[in-house]
Amino acid sequence: MPPKIADTVAWQQAELLMQPVFIRVVDNIRKLLEVSSWKGSYQDVMIWPAGTTEETKAIVTQLLQELETAQPEQAVEIRETLSRLPLPHPGYHLCLQRQEQTVSIDMWDLCYQVCFLDYSPGDEGVQIDTSLIDETGDVDWLRLDIKARELVEQMFENLPQ
Repeated sequence: MPPKIADTVAWQQAELLMQPVFIRVVDNIRKLLEVSSWKGSYQDVMIWPAGTTEETKAIVTQLLQELETAQPEQAVEIRETLSRLPLPHPGYHLCLQRQEQTVSIDMWDLCYQVCFLDYSPGDEGVQIDTSLIDETGDVDWLRLDIKARELVEQMFENLPQ
């Protein structure tokens, strides 16, 4: 699940940072893949709340598909049913492959690690890394690039040998 942001100022700072963070993370991954034995591709995934059963996932998936072509009165009924069920949120994964080895990296978690201080997956409350914002309130591109590069390099160093 995405981290919880405490107040509107932090929310605005996260909105300012997330797109530039994503761009720098993807660019740094591209640079390292060019000189790596790993091959990478990106994949949209659905992330389900913890404890969601396979049966519930199948029901929700079917209802979401039915919703796409439902008549207005059916759509109301489907939305009502969905409102009582756990819903997935969209995710984006980097899929790395080398020979028989495969590793899946959650791109949003990587971006959160750049954007927030001491972030680790599952953190509830987060703090914006305000060092990534300059004194005029804009993105500090140099600091952002350094932090994104270091994080991506660390991720590659931790891949299986």
